[in-house]
Amino acid sequence: MPARAYWQGQIRLALVSIPVEIYSATKSGAAVSFKQIHEPSGKPIHYEKVVTGVGPVDTDEIMKGYEVSKGEFVLLEQDEIDAVKLESKKTLELTQFVDAHEIDVLYYEKPYFVVPADDLAEEAFIVLREALRRTKKVGLGQLAMRGREYVVSLKPCGRGMVLETLRYADEVNKAQGYFREIPDQKPDDDLLDLAEALIAKKSGRFDPQEFHDRYVDALKDLVERKRKAKGGKVIEEKDDGGGKSGSNVVDLMAALKKSMEKSGGAPAKAPAKKAPAKKAPAKTAAPRKPAAKKRA
Repeated sequence: MPARAYWQGQIRLALVSIPVEIYSATKSGAAVSFKQIHEPSGKPIHYEKVVTGVGPVDTDEIMKGYEVSKGEFVLLEQDEIDAVKLESKKTLELTQFVDAHEIDVLYYEKPYFVVPADDLAEEAFIVLREALRRTKKVGLGQLAMRGREYVVSLKPCGRGMVLETLRYADEVNKAQGYFREIPDQKPDDDLLDLAEALIAKKSGRFDPQEFHDRYVDALKDLVERKRKAKGGKVIEEKDDGGGKSGSNVVDLMAALKKSMEKSGGAPAKAPAKKAPAKKAPAKTAAPRKPAAKKRA
């Protein structure tokens, strides 16, 4: 477990308080970062804190300021900001429980691992974890971390729990504005059957190890080739294989069939259309026999 928790406090459910620690569940170590370099000297570029008309300043002369009007700032000391009282500053009170599917994926932001802070907290922690698991609910509350307050969700994860920060409603764009121009029409049944067959063919369990950042791999390869080239250009012209989307009409049925073949499936056939039922020949009435003559 990491030496330092991202947040320490307590989860409160009614009168029950559970001391916990929170650790970041993700990392960004795979990214390739660059520094700006002064080419003639080969040394990194540094940035100085500069005030217009004054020049470079020391860091101990810098304060945080909030602009209340153009060019007018209210200056705040860091200890004044730290002293802001919030009920959620060291407490996550679970105020509501919802089904997980009720939270749109657009609201999820960042996950954190939640563990009991000590042995005494373990029993209550396990009870809450299993209660959430049995009821298939997600706990909601608000929590202050690193200078802002978040809406958060809490749910079971193995032996522990996962807390996820959520975006506020005004931070999420309404989808209608983007989807308005998409036609509201029913797709062709044959095309839909082929698409479903292709999805079924490629379905499987999610394994994150199967995916890696190909762009990062390519950048690392570029750095290595550049190092070996000792300053020479190593740009390679490559065809990205992307076709132009223009006036060419795409035969969607043919494309789906070809995709099925490439994925290892048998050549997909569109469902055969039923032949119209043949009409039965009309029955002809039997000729009537002449009526017998009555005897006088």
